[in-house]
Amino acid sequence: MSDDCGAETGSPLVRTLRRRTRVGLVSGGLGAYWPQFPGLLERLQESARFVTARFEEMGCEVVDAGFVSDPPESARAAEQLRRADCDLVVTFLTTYLTASMVLPIAQRTHTPVLVIDLQPTEAMDHPNTGTGEWLAYCGQCPLPEVANVFRRSGIPFRSVSGHLHDENAWARIGRWISAAGVRGALRHGRHGLMGHLYPGMLDVSTDMTLVSTQLGGHVEVLEFDDLRVRVAAVTDGESADRVALAREVFTLDGSVDEDDLAWAARVSVGLDRLVADFALDSLAYYYRGLEGEIHERLGAGMILGASLLTARGVPMAGEYELRTSLAMLIADTMGAGGSFTELQALNFHDRVVEMGHDGPAHLAISAKDPLLRGLGVYHGKRGWGVSVEFDVTHGPVTTFGIGQETDGSFVLIASEGEVVPGPLLEIGNTTSRVDFGFDPGEWTDAWSATGIGHHWALCTGHRAKDFRAAADLLGIPFRSVTGPNAL
Repeated sequence: MSDDCGAETGSPLVRTLRRRTRVGLVSGGLGAYWPQFPGLLERLQESARFVTARFEEMGCEVVDAGFVSDPPESARAAEQLRRADCDLVVTFLTTYLTASMVLPIAQRTHTPVLVIDLQPTEAMDHPNTGTGEWLAYCGQCPLPEVANVFRRSGIPFRSVSGHLHDENAWARIGRWISAAGVRGALRHGRHGLMGHLYPGMLDVSTDMTLVSTQLGGHVEVLEFDDLRVRVAAVTDGESADRVALAREVFTLDGSVDEDDLAWAARVSVGLDRLVADFALDSLAYYYRGLEGEIHERLGAGMILGASLLTARGVPMAGEYELRTSLAMLIADTMGAGGSFTELQALNFHDRVVEMGHDGPAHLAISAKDPLLRGLGVYHGKRGWGVSVEFDVTHGPVTTFGIGQETDGSFVLIASEGEVVPGPLLEIGNTTSRVDFGFDPGEWTDAWSATGIGHHWALCTGHRAKDFRAAADLLGIPFRSVTGPNAL
């Protein structure tokens, strides 16, 4: 999948370009040193240019506020970064400086701040190191000072210490950059909500105002008629082209009815236009309909198009699952896929949890070519047509969702496991066997106790630390299940 800031184009499912992650950078040191130790400032500025280049290599838009040497310069840098509206501000401590040079940046930008100190090499060459050379290694010296002042100021503190070529440090920095990408995607996102709540699913119901106030972005309320008029405008040629794409992307089971496939293709083209016309970054939908009328047929025809869009980076979730479509967007922004999922069964013999869902799925994380299966009935729903069937890529995975507390506050919830091979359902659903390393019944109890709803995203890779970082930048709690008694 794509990195944090870019797009992928090597398949018939061209990734949707997202806004690049905007990272502010200000580097600094104590100005009193410059006249005392000639050449020190230039060396530190070179380190700052190296850091800028690494951020640019990550595909991010870097707003470089320059190198500051005293509080007035820091205040001017803070004003520049405030106007830039960054997703994350990075303060690079190149040597000792006072906390008075860092605090204005955190206070005035109204943006989460990451403090980094990266010395030039792994260790000093002590016999050839004088005071001037040592000061280039002293970026960690003010770190406790900055942390103390942040705590006393009520400002969240986060830091990464290492050296310029320390890939462990850069991996930790990269986690914060990825989290900043999530913050940007949510702050600027437009999230569609089309149709109505699946009757009785009380856990799914989400206050749209809370989405905007806690996560940012805008929830666009849509009617199924917005889709109806666009599907009606699809030409036979456009529908045929979409059928051809479906045959390229999917393996078609013999149960697929050609008329149902053609209808799903027509709805898929209409969905693309709906997403483009409303500039949507995600969509949650459900519509019951009655006796084969057009709205029922539209709801039943969504799975092909929704899956194709999800693979392109525009997540789609059925059953009006707004919080899960947002979780899928977070996961996809991190390059982790994120497929619409719920519990299906427990296998105590193999010690795995079987999970998946009917409806749309993230095709890009399928273990092999996804299958299209024809269904005469969608269990628990009106309508009929074609549905997606696959297993998520085998190996490390993370279940991830957004829970909601008594006071309405959101919480990010995750648990790491592994998708393992074995027998799967063949009923037109996605199904994966996930081993969490302990009894599947105990995992199910612990997972359910977190406050998760009955849907979530199944993501590739072990991503709990990434989701924890995203929760930190978003200012919301994080909860994980690592054992039967751990939350």
